[in-house]
Amino acid sequence: MRLTDATWTDVQSTDADLAVLPVGSTEQHGPHAPLGTDALHAETVAEAGAERHDGEVVVAPTVPIGVAEEHRDFAGTLWVSPDTFRSYVRDVVGSLAHHGMDRVVVVNGHGGNVPALGEVTATISRHDDAYTVPFTWFKAVGDHGSEMGHGGPLETALLRATHPDLVREERIEKAREGASEGWGDWLSGTNLAHDSAEFTENGVVGDPDAGDAHLGETLLDRSADALARLLAGVETRPVSR
Repeated sequence: MRLTDATWTDVQSTDADLAVLPVGSTEQHGPHAPLGTDALHAETVAEAGAERHDGEVVVAPTVPIGVAEEHRDFAGTLWVSPDTFRSYVRDVVGSLAHHGMDRVVVVNGHGGNVPALGEVTATISRHDDAYTVPFTWFKAVGDHGSEMGHGGPLETALLRATHPDLVREERIEKAREGASEGWGDWLSGTNLAHDSAEFTENGVVGDPDAGDAHLGETLLDRSADALARLLAGVETRPVSR
């Protein structure tokens, strides 16, 4: 059940106690991919995983803005502080729990959200009336996860498979030319860069042309299967308050 498509009486009549909350970001993804890439991917994987689960899952509306100040030098990027992000996610999960959906998987599409999500889901599970865990789709695609860049092969591949009309194919070569090979400027195990503009000319990390629609279909299949397994585990896990 997509919450935005349901009526309040639909929700009142459901016995579902399991929900997914997609969270993403509105940030640059190079000259070829939309600012909403992370939110689109989170929502796509959340819906696909929910469909594969053997039971009813409520799909909450996507949180479109996350912790993304590292991309502030690129026009259109929006961000909130980690404190604001954690509070917002906690409040949304709390409102889901108020209506009986007290087991929530937060499906994440943005790397910058990961630390804050780890913290807030633990806080919710320890102190609130809900059990919540985070799930980041690109960490659940097996060996392909090592190819994750930014606006690179994985994100472009998933867009080509699910939202091909949003990929500016005529700008792929330009995206490749201004891309960096790695994320950051590393010395002695420390990243000296705080912002992406310090190491990538156009915001891209990795080769976007290396990600075709076939790879995108594989990524969606793997991440959706992984999410469905997680949903089954969350649904049946004994939880003490």
